[in-house]
Amino acid sequence: MSTDTDKLADLLAVARSKGADEADAVYFAGTSLSVSRRLGKIEHVERSEGRDLGLRVFVGERSAIVSAPGLDPAKFADIAERAIAMAKLVPADPLSGLLDIGPIPALDLDMADSAEPDAATLGLRAGEAEDAALSVAGITNSEGADASYSRSEAVLVTSRGFAGTYQRTGYSVSATALAGSGTEMQRDYDYTSAVHQADLDDPTRIGRSAGERALARLNPTRPKTAKLPVIYDPRVSPSLVGHLAGAVNGAGIARGTSFLREKMGQQIFARGITIRDDPHRVRGLRSRPFDGEGQPTAPLDLIADGVLMTWVLDGRSAKQLGLKTTGNAARGTSGPPGPSTSNLYLTAGQLSPAELIADIREGLYVTELIGSGINGLTGDYSRGAAGFMIRDGQLAEAVAEITIADNLIDMFARLVPANDLRFLRGTDAPTIRIDDMMMAGS
Repeated sequence: MSTDTDKLADLLAVARSKGADEADAVYFAGTSLSVSRRLGKIEHVERSEGRDLGLRVFVGERSAIVSAPGLDPAKFADIAERAIAMAKLVPADPLSGLLDIGPIPALDLDMADSAEPDAATLGLRAGEAEDAALSVAGITNSEGADASYSRSEAVLVTSRGFAGTYQRTGYSVSATALAGSGTEMQRDYDYTSAVHQADLDDPTRIGRSAGERALARLNPTRPKTAKLPVIYDPRVSPSLVGHLAGAVNGAGIARGTSFLREKMGQQIFARGITIRDDPHRVRGLRSRPFDGEGQPTAPLDLIADGVLMTWVLDGRSAKQLGLKTTGNAARGTSGPPGPSTSNLYLTAGQLSPAELIADIREGLYVTELIGSGINGLTGDYSRGAAGFMIRDGQLAEAVAEITIADNLIDMFARLVPANDLRFLRGTDAPTIRIDDMMMAGS
């Protein structure tokens, strides 16, 4: 029986025979199972399967993409003919085209687990999480708990000789708890996700954490407007790293729409700060041996010792900027590749979170951010927030309905990381402190 890689190679051969000068094709296949439980009852069980194909053809400097469900050789001729007909109608683009193939390193990223839990097992995990949340004294209700499992395969083949595939599994557990009643009710959540089942956090701890977080948010106040130190909890601190990633995305740099477009090689963080993209992390949530254009991936320091070192580039943005791709192309089935990070993180600092907060007489500890008021051209930053006041180095009363504002260039320069980095998401950061931010309250 032909493998998926062989079938994609056959599709490219058909496309070439129909008039394509070059072509590439991607195929994504996956299954997922999720179970939702609320107040002791299973509310929802969902199993899904997906098979998606994307063919990109090049006719001279013109290109087009056609997507289709499944991988049926009987439909290859029709798919190729439609893609070629579309390509002939679009304007020429000198930046389009396939890339030469680089050597792909032999890697064991351990991205696929053999465990495949059934609905009953997932239901038990969700139950453990919800029961733990409801057991926290003061919790009055539950928005439920979820447990899920997924397995996926990605395949890429190009007419320049690249053929690659990898598989990935995923497991997660989450819980959301409610405290208080009526208009005074507060909610909060916690979750865990991992590539391997054994790396999941204990569902009981997740539920208990959700309950304790909801309870702590009861009776929030709205503090007076002030300029003060702001501490970002690790649940929200990765957003700052994400803003950096958006600002160094090669597509935005090529368009001139980033506030960092003139900052290459400059000191924009304090010395000692490193922000790294690592597609080779073993069991990483976004690890990958090659990118969406068949280029080898490699760890990449966006920031090294506080200095902006590189843009995040795919083939097109690299050509626009007169540079080489960094192997950061992401790809779907219905659109061209675009620059994207993988396992992105801010390295840990020297101080513990407690030490980071200890000298703050009055400050703000942020646990939730609302909205996305970021100006990509200027770096102006304004977001709704909730969390806790800091008084004399300790967390104090809950606060809500506030806004924090500054400019990301200035924020990056004042950013101080704690030493509590954990790899929990695709983008991670430890607790972060930024002094002299504006908090708008009452």
